[in-house]
Amino acid sequence: MLTVAAMADALFEEPRLAAVYDPLDPDRSDLDVYAAVTVEFGARTVLDIGCGTGTFACLLAGRGIQVIGVDPAAASLDVARAKPGAGRVRWIQAEAADLPPLQVDLATMTGNVAQVFVTDREWGAALRSAYASLRPGGRLVFETRDLAAKAWLEWNRAGSLSRAEVPGVGMVESWAEVFAVHADLVSFRSTFVFEADGTTLTSDSTLRFRRRGEVADSLRSAGFELDDLRDAPDRPGRELVFIARRPAEPPSGNGLPARDSRSRQAANPVYGSELVGGQ
Repeated sequence: MLTVAAMADALFEEPRLAAVYDPLDPDRSDLDVYAAVTVEFGARTVLDIGCGTGTFACLLAGRGIQVIGVDPAAASLDVARAKPGAGRVRWIQAEAADLPPLQVDLATMTGNVAQVFVTDREWGAALRSAYASLRPGGRLVFETRDLAAKAWLEWNRAGSLSRAEVPGVGMVESWAEVFAVHADLVSFRSTFVFEADGTTLTSDSTLRFRRRGEVADSLRSAGFELDDLRDAPDRPGRELVFIARRPAEPPSGNGLPARDSRSRQAANPVYGSELVGGQ
């Protein structure tokens, strides 16, 4: 497994929290839109940026798709690698901006991944890295919550409190509470109480709620063309799904499509193993 030094929220980096992430959030119907676009665009190679505990990556791999899962959190990747079918996925511990040479059909950022890049510099670097990892004509698909919906108003203990019996762990109580809102930046604390031994762990996170025009502009700055903007099926009117495309390379002087250095490497059989396999 390729490893690049990186930092992540405790929710994903703390082993005890990573181990209960899936049991505490069992409904992943939000992934349906990504599975659907994989079929819609006939993607056979997929890069899952911010793959976390690997639910989506393993789902696609089980359908015969070649998948690379990338995440900075070692603890989340440990959970991912222990899942059935995980051996068919190539797992990379890295930030989104530090990807190896790839040339995939589709890149995804599911859940809140696109919103964790809180600065323009981080977001731009992630988009440029995704662009370089796509083949010409390949697509990037991600979601972002609509700023106007103000989803964070529901992020409080009363509205988010849940209890779940986790096999091998016992009862876990969890909730989230916002503690700061500054313009389009929302910070919140997730609290987890492990009733078996009374341990309480917390994880602080910040998400950026970009306006749709800002997102569209950032995509164009990274070289993408915005193909489509859709309502998220699981959160209609509250979340947007962006579908951006790396345009076909313009003809070079010899009439053949031009490629950047990363594309040349990925097209070379020597680098073909960078797509899947090996951990």
